[in-house]
Amino acid sequence: MTKTYPKVFLLFLGAFLLLNLLQSSFTQLIYDEAYYWYYSQNLSWGYFDHPPMVALFIWLGTSLFQGELGVRLISSLAQLGTILLVWGMIENKAKKKFIPHFFLLLFAMPLFNVYGFFTLPDTPLLFFTALFLFVYQSFLQRHSLLKALAMGLVMAALMYSKYHAILVILFVLLSNLKLLKNKYAWMAVGVALLAYTPHFIWLYEHDFVTVKYHIFERPNQPYNFAGFTLGYLLNLIVNFGLLFPLFYWALFKTKGKDVFTRGLLFLSYGVIFFFLFSSFQKRTQAQWVIVLCIPMSIMAYQFILNHAVWRKWGIRIATVSLVLFLYARAWLIYQPLLPKVFETHYNKEWVKKLNDFVKDDPVVFENSYRQSSMYHFYSGKRSFSLNNIFYRRNQYSIDGSEALFRNKRVAYLSRYVNSGAFKYVNPGGDTVYVNYKENFKPLRRLRCYTENGEVHLKDTNQLLKIYNPYPMEVALKDLAFKVSYLNEYRQIKELKNLEYIPVNTTTKSLKAQDTTYFKFTLKQPNYKNPSFLRFSISENGLPTGINSESIKITE
Repeated sequence: MTKTYPKVFLLFLGAFLLLNLLQSSFTQLIYDEAYYWYYSQNLSWGYFDHPPMVALFIWLGTSLFQGELGVRLISSLAQLGTILLVWGMIENKAKKKFIPHFFLLLFAMPLFNVYGFFTLPDTPLLFFTALFLFVYQSFLQRHSLLKALAMGLVMAALMYSKYHAILVILFVLLSNLKLLKNKYAWMAVGVALLAYTPHFIWLYEHDFVTVKYHIFERPNQPYNFAGFTLGYLLNLIVNFGLLFPLFYWALFKTKGKDVFTRGLLFLSYGVIFFFLFSSFQKRTQAQWVIVLCIPMSIMAYQFILNHAVWRKWGIRIATVSLVLFLYARAWLIYQPLLPKVFETHYNKEWVKKLNDFVKDDPVVFENSYRQSSMYHFYSGKRSFSLNNIFYRRNQYSIDGSEALFRNKRVAYLSRYVNSGAFKYVNPGGDTVYVNYKENFKPLRRLRCYTENGEVHLKDTNQLLKIYNPYPMEVALKDLAFKVSYLNEYRQIKELKNLEYIPVNTTTKSLKAQDTTYFKFTLKQPNYKNPSFLRFSISENGLPTGINSESIKITE
């Protein structure tokens, strides 16, 4: 062990782990972590927003420890593994002389830093990217059935982490097209597809809801250079912090002298240019290129081992980064260290304040899966997010949890009203009012469809199909139908009532687990030339919901 990982290395590694475990224990959750913790309460092969690996990480951790440490335990261990794997892939005898440089290099990367304790889908993505490259490096040295099996399972684990993982696999393959003639490589692909089959089945059973959301349903906006492409270029800098010149210069100077290094180069340039082109169509997020941290840290460390000047200045800048990040980590725990309030601050306080008021009444948040899951985590009481047409669908939309609140008296929280039995200012600065609904009857899973997946703006008596997935009939008198008009970027511009009649004029209800047919006529919108529409249903007086995909409007 000490031959590969010297004692000094293990001491640094232990310090890194201890820091992350302490940080995990004393830092309150961010909202996305609370949401993924909510995932983990019901393990599944898929979830609305992401594949299931992040939920599995949290489930494993909370099986051992409660609270924040349980949520983040496996993430801290995964980063430990990531560091070991990256070190193991560096084939340079001089590396043992510069161990502090290696850890400072890793610590200088802001997102790599925080994913050592925050548990997000990118956390397992980083670990399995490192593991994939490690196994791939070994596979190149000697092909075998066992290595093919290992590579296949790791590719599946990558895809179970985040869909962006397909880029890791694709660009490594493109760097070595000889794999197309390698039977062991094809065995690996077969194993990966077999291991990933449960998620394919889940997607099919849920009408490919995750794919549809990420590709088709996310609202966009007109292109602007500053917000899209320039923002993306800044994200490339953010990922590597103050040492970004070193990382990108090392990438530029590295030559693909062997197959493995060529794979690192293809992966790095491939991800950079893929999202650069994407930035001309949509706004990107900093973590979308997080996988760059693995191949580029390998190349950057190799580079400073061979260039004393860069090594000298690199360690000085990295030391400054270390001091700044340690202060920032302390601020995540103790807000007064900086004037800004972040997601890790005061969650326990607002949850306690709300819980003390509502006592044992179930809580429903309008348009906030984030606050619903945070309240659930810190209060220990189930809550629900009721999403209206101006928000988006999420895990609460598909998991059937609304049934736990149906026909009950609930405390209903909304920032869209200006009075109530109780009010408080949420961490986002919004004033939220609590009102009570005595007989809460949500039916958010009613789904609307049209023939051929499109509508004609001027045609009368078009066909609308409404599927009722519930085990009970739903009276039409309890429903109000609306339609929202969207622009080409799927932004809602107008909401109107929908004129409709049942095809069978005697129909008084939507039959249980059955489809009911209607004829409808669209009211001409005031907004000119809408591109899409969504059907929306208000049930039992609740805010009108999201009951269809974005449907293309044709003349």
